[in-house]
Amino acid sequence: MKERKDPTPAEQGPGTSPGGLDDGSAQDGRDHGEGLMASFVRRLRQPIPGAQPRVRFEMPPELEHDATAEPALDESDGPRFGSPGPRMSAQHPLYVGFMGTAGVGVALMLYYIGTNTAQLLLWIVTALFIALGLDPVVRGLEERKVPRPAGVVIAVGVLVAGVAAFFATLIPTIVEQVSQIVRQAPDWIRGFVDSDFFRSLDSQFGVRDKISQELDKFVKNPDAMGGIFGGVVGFGSTVANGVFGTLIVLVLSLYFLGALPAMKRWGYRLAPRSRRPRVEALSEEITRSVGNYVIGQVCVALLNALFAFIVMSILGIPFSVLLAFVVALLAFIPLVGGLIAAVVVILVALTAGWQTAVIYAICYFAYLQFEAYFISPRIMQKAVAVRVLSP
Repeated sequence: MKERKDPTPAEQGPGTSPGGLDDGSAQDGRDHGEGLMASFVRRLRQPIPGAQPRVRFEMPPELEHDATAEPALDESDGPRFGSPGPRMSAQHPLYVGFMGTAGVGVALMLYYIGTNTAQLLLWIVTALFIALGLDPVVRGLEERKVPRPAGVVIAVGVLVAGVAAFFATLIPTIVEQVSQIVRQAPDWIRGFVDSDFFRSLDSQFGVRDKISQELDKFVKNPDAMGGIFGGVVGFGSTVANGVFGTLIVLVLSLYFLGALPAMKRWGYRLAPRSRRPRVEALSEEITRSVGNYVIGQVCVALLNALFAFIVMSILGIPFSVLLAFVVALLAFIPLVGGLIAAVVVILVALTAGWQTAVIYAICYFAYLQFEAYFISPRIMQKAVAVRVLSP
């Protein structure tokens, strides 16, 4: 019998495999197995009935351009760092709370500064008003081709010379009249003690004995005598402080007057550029008006004191020079300054007789009305004439 030999691969056809199976049958078997595996995997991935879906973490979407690339320097398309977002609303609680806290903090800081540096602030404000009052004089000298430094020296020198001459003339008279008051004080006290009014009070209440007892206690009390010594020392320190303050105000006035244009230019730079011309025009008008107001008020006060001195000299009211100086100082107080000066002078005029006091009161109050309706309006109209600026 002949042996049967298996055909070699070369003898097999292209559609057969070594096991005798064709390629189509093998491929169908593999596809069937993969389908079963995929069906099994899908069944595993199906959610369990009643189970909650799991939250998946997802990365944010990437931008179209490369974030690591350097931004372009060309800003023609927009800002370099992007457009800013919307501003926080002024009604937002965070904004309101922050601004309220900042406002309270600034108010407390200003209160602390004001309470601890009140005297220094008073000197600075006084020097600033003096500088504003002398600035029209310096500007007038500048219009006459006088350099501003020379004009400042001339204005301050004239002011100091005038004040020194005024006090040099006034102080001896004031000292003499104060000494006269001290010399006449015992006679006034003696006359009051010997009056019928005091005698009636003494007979009813024993005023003389009580006054003697209080005087003895006061003299024998060391604390009271120490208080007198402390009062003298305090008065001396007050005088020294006043002299030092006068020098400080004079130096600050000289500095403010010389640096006023530079100070104003520095202040104008704080305003926005779009509004800077209007701010400059308003500030120049205000400073000019304040300076002219100071000069006008000085003129009104001098006229008031001059009229009071003339009336007091005619009526024979004592201490007329001292009282005229007091009237000039009180005339700088708006509204009530003239009334206070009138009351002070009338009380002193009563020592010369009630008729003298009444005549002075009539004359001075008539002058106050004339000053209020004629003198002060005309002076202030020329001094504080503010031009209307177009909006």
